[in-house]
Amino acid sequence: MKNESFLEILSKRVLIADGAMGTMLYQKGVFINSCFDELCLTNEDLIGNLHKEYFRAGADFVETNTFGANEIKLGRFGLSEKTELINKKAVEIAKKAVDGGCFVGGAMGPLGVEITEQNRIIKSNAKDVFKRQAKALIDSGVDFIILETFANQLELMIAISAVSEIKDIPIVAQMTILEPDETYYGAKIQKAIREIQAIDAVSAVGLNCSMGPSQMLSALDMIKDLTDKPISIQPNAGLPQEVDGRSIYMCTPEYMAEYAKRFFEKGARIIGGCCGTTPGHIREISKVVKSLDRAFTRKLQSHHIEVIDSKESKGAEPVAFEKKSRLSAKLASGQKVVSIEVSPPKGINLTGLLEKVKKCADYGVDAINIPDGPRASSRLSALATAIRIQQIADIEVILHVCCRDKNLIAMQSDMLGVQAVGLKNVLMITGDPPKLGEYPNATAVYDLDSVSLTKVVYNLNRGLDIAGNSFDPPLALVAGVGVNPVAIDIDREIERFKNKVDSGAEYAITQPVFDAEMFLNFLDRIKDFKIPILAGIWPLTSYKNAEFMANEVPGVFLPGNILERMRKTQSREQGIEEGIIIAREMADHVEKHVAGFAVSAPFGNVNIPLAVLGKIGLSEVF
Repeated sequence: MKNESFLEILSKRVLIADGAMGTMLYQKGVFINSCFDELCLTNEDLIGNLHKEYFRAGADFVETNTFGANEIKLGRFGLSEKTELINKKAVEIAKKAVDGGCFVGGAMGPLGVEITEQNRIIKSNAKDVFKRQAKALIDSGVDFIILETFANQLELMIAISAVSEIKDIPIVAQMTILEPDETYYGAKIQKAIREIQAIDAVSAVGLNCSMGPSQMLSALDMIKDLTDKPISIQPNAGLPQEVDGRSIYMCTPEYMAEYAKRFFEKGARIIGGCCGTTPGHIREISKVVKSLDRAFTRKLQSHHIEVIDSKESKGAEPVAFEKKSRLSAKLASGQKVVSIEVSPPKGINLTGLLEKVKKCADYGVDAINIPDGPRASSRLSALATAIRIQQIADIEVILHVCCRDKNLIAMQSDMLGVQAVGLKNVLMITGDPPKLGEYPNATAVYDLDSVSLTKVVYNLNRGLDIAGNSFDPPLALVAGVGVNPVAIDIDREIERFKNKVDSGAEYAITQPVFDAEMFLNFLDRIKDFKIPILAGIWPLTSYKNAEFMANEVPGVFLPGNILERMRKTQSREQGIEEGIIIAREMADHVEKHVAGFAVSAPFGNVNIPLAVLGKIGLSEVF
């Protein structure tokens, strides 16, 4: 980080904030009526060690111990004349603790006095108070200023103006709110955030304190579309409980990390914690978010691998799309195709799966989708499963190929093997990071992502390996890719999809579709990319399953009306039936706009997708 600024790093990836300072000091025995800011002068080691703990836990920045280090709050302890000294010492302590390993943010909180439009004297004085503290922090070399826990929008805007008059420095502006949609003063948070983010001096805007992760997620939903600037989210570790005279925050690190994942999926770019958040919480948050961020931004972890552009290289003429497989022939002719996704078993017994596949073949399903380590799980080899399916049933397989687990040499070898055993259709995916699965400490490879793997297959289909060496005969694989019509950053998703098509993608399967209008809008935006699109359809089975899809599965969006319909179901059978009806409605709505469907089989029950596709009736599902 030494060579890049705070804003440069923030533009590239999510940043992990530190956690609580005040409640941590309280836990370590500092009396609640003490001046926590003065500890920078009286107990430097205590403050420095807390900074070190957060840095070692994975924080990308630490905040100076100066939340209340303004002359008004310090004056209550007879310390107003030490305002500059305390702020400068706080920066010195933080910088020494992290030794250049992460950023240092100058923390500034509200003044603790009532500020209104009518009280012009207090307004003017407030600005001078903020400027005095900000100057001390900025002169001491903080990387940015973080204005946090402001309940009064007017006060926050005064603070922003004060800081910006000292120096052009990044400002993270955070409000605290009483309800997910309301400030402590009764104003709508949407209006407040919209106005704050419009100030040029503000680099990032967000929320902190007062609420736990669940309510904060609801608040994030309300503000995420109001700004193009990075959003910062730092909830409390739940609501405090009185235990033996102490206030204890009950959220576990794992619980906080689960919500951090959801904040990431909703688009937050700074994620951390406030009251009750410990280095243990930040450690788990860091593991989850950084793993997701590496995978979803498709950045290689340790090296950058260039795949030759076969369009500029000599190679054999590729086999025509319509001649590669029965699936591609049907797609090329404009006929609708249907596939059903069935995951390999966790053990080696394929008997049940093969019976299900035979049933799909009997009902005229075109292909079976075989995921490769879905959600970073360990299952029977997708390639081995596909081979057995091909041996026993007259149905083609779409083999998913995941970039997470193998280096590029092994992946090229597998592509050659896929062709050698007679498989014809592949779908390239980058893959969920290990942290999402049952083996969170496993190493992810990511030599390639789905774009570069698509280019590899494109080359192999011309008889060129990853080094540009020719071989004969060339492969004739049907190269498919995934695409997410409801991605958080839809412009980036469309750009990546364009890159996939330019790299040689011949068809695409979408993430599950639950909002037909969003899906159709997406199709309109990619209409110039002339490859067949199969709409992903996931039949819900219960309200719990719907909640899981909405909150736990990356890249999935469930509208509120769908959740409400599933919530009203009263039994397992009703849940499955309603899920099938919803899936049918979705398929009917988009059918004329797509080349076909890729329907998932929840819990391996192929009767459910067969019912969605109209192959069997609802009464035959159970």
